[in-house]
Amino acid sequence: MPRFAANLSMLWNELPFLDRFAAASKAGFKAVEFLFPYDHPAETIAQLLKQHGLELVLHNLPPGDWAAGERGIACIPGREDEFRAGVVKAAEYAPVIGVQRWHCMAGLMPAGVSEAQARATWVGNVRYAAAEAKKLGIPLLIEPINTFDMPGYFVNRPRQAIALMDEVGADNVFLQYDIYHAQRMEGELCNTIQDLLPRIAHMQLADTPGRHEPGTGEINYRFLFHCVDALGYRGWIGCEYKPKDSSPGGTDRGLGWMTCHDAAV
Repeated sequence: MPRFAANLSMLWNELPFLDRFAAASKAGFKAVEFLFPYDHPAETIAQLLKQHGLELVLHNLPPGDWAAGERGIACIPGREDEFRAGVVKAAEYAPVIGVQRWHCMAGLMPAGVSEAQARATWVGNVRYAAAEAKKLGIPLLIEPINTFDMPGYFVNRPRQAIALMDEVGADNVFLQYDIYHAQRMEGELCNTIQDLLPRIAHMQLADTPGRHEPGTGEINYRFLFHCVDALGYRGWIGCEYKPKDSSPGGTDRGLGWMTCHDAAV
């Protein structure tokens, strides 16, 4: 079965962020991912990863003002210097925490900006980030995000992302294929994964509706996991879902989906 990484931004939310590393390890995970490391010293995160025997498979580049609703700034003209400063900040963390992949959030389409302007800005910023990531040996990932959960997000379909990546022209830019977002936008999951597999460097999961654990919604995850295995995907799948039981301990109680779907961490 695929290898699963615990998403520490979504799971064990009753615990302080730094305590979730221990929770993931106790649950049997060997790898984690999360949105951002920047609220904590890199050395602290590195120590927790080492202490609990965890790999850090993914985090995002700085997204702008997250608390104010920004979801990346790569497509926003006039903020190129801020974007580059964010890449520099991520690069300072990278060798300390050993992150294996960066995700570059595209951002929401700004008012008064044409699609062509946003595209040109995005391409220029991603080229810069890809070049800096390559110096560190880190793949840079692009994730399409569905427009129901995040209206106005610049990249929302896998093949749109591939076309943009081709325009960037960097050999270390790959697709982050989120099964939940892909199902909401277009479905056809196995055939799409098969077609795009050479471009996919990371996957994530959640069921729909609700964005909860596999088995709580309409996606046939037992079939899908076997499909992904048969196709030869050997990367990580991040468990980026909201536990259906949101009470304390709900994350651990919800991990029974792994047994039900012949999955293991």
